[in-house]
Amino acid sequence: MNTTISDIAKIAGVAKSTVSRYLNGGSVSEATRRKIEHVIKETGYIPNSFAQSLKAKKTSMIGAIVPRLDSFAASQTVTGMDEELRENGYQLLIINTSQNLSREIEALYDLARQKISGIVLFATQITESHLTAIEEIGIPVIFLGQQHEDVHSIIYDDYTAGYEIGRYILAKGHRDIAYLGVTEKDVAVGVRRKHGFQQALKEQAGASADFYESGFRMSVAVEAASRILDNRDRRPTAIVCATDNIALGVMKAAHMRGIRIPEDISVTGFGGYDVTEVIHPGLTTVKYGYAAGGRLAARQVMKLVQEESVDTLTVLDYEFIERESVDNIE
Repeated sequence: MNTTISDIAKIAGVAKSTVSRYLNGGSVSEATRRKIEHVIKETGYIPNSFAQSLKAKKTSMIGAIVPRLDSFAASQTVTGMDEELRENGYQLLIINTSQNLSREIEALYDLARQKISGIVLFATQITESHLTAIEEIGIPVIFLGQQHEDVHSIIYDDYTAGYEIGRYILAKGHRDIAYLGVTEKDVAVGVRRKHGFQQALKEQAGASADFYESGFRMSVAVEAASRILDNRDRRPTAIVCATDNIALGVMKAAHMRGIRIPEDISVTGFGGYDVTEVIHPGLTTVKYGYAAGGRLAARQVMKLVQEESVDTLTVLDYEFIERESVDNIE
């Protein structure tokens, strides 16, 4: 098995970031340099040729890898990042991957080649390929939206938000519920929100839910909602949606069928998109501070670039917003 940077760091008794800094021509103490060089010689480690190409001075640019730009969450987060970085003398370079995981991996290497100082990855999934790329490029990376124990991460409190939505729906008397989620490959949206909702469900006797899957786009949500609403034998009294976009798709599908919200069916979302306030009825939802999250990600990645300490995991709070899309049927 080939020796890795992690192996070198463990044997030398230093952090992986210290080994990466040494390999990329950064500053380390003389004692640390001697330890790393000794381990490299003893193990026969051959530095990754890509990492070696990054010895040139980094720029004052931060990269953002975004799965889609036509997302309210992404646009608000990027705006927050850009404002914070500009105020501190950095510029933001954005790469859109169109929800293609291979392009995410390529983007990590591409940004490193451009001497980017740090990267914020708007993660939807975390794979071994992501972790390998992050180790090889040897520059600070923050996951935003997902978490991993080996990478600095910023997440929203999706589990508690899901639990609160569930408790709210149940308190309104709903017992036959549909949950319209997304793929569980997306741990934050597809798993944690659902698990929080399921916990609330377990605590309520006589309540049940059917679970369905949609995509993130509204057009896909309309199709998924149509299948639920057209099943007259088991039509729920409420549909809990994993995102506001999905909730908007449900509302459109209901409108197309003359199904009234909330009189005939109740709907909730997650996200707090601006449009959910101006539509009628207004959507009951969970609001995340995306712009503030973007600013925080910018501050943290700047600290990592400057080799300052940053919490490995940061959990951001949310705001529950009650509007008119849920009926009280108690």
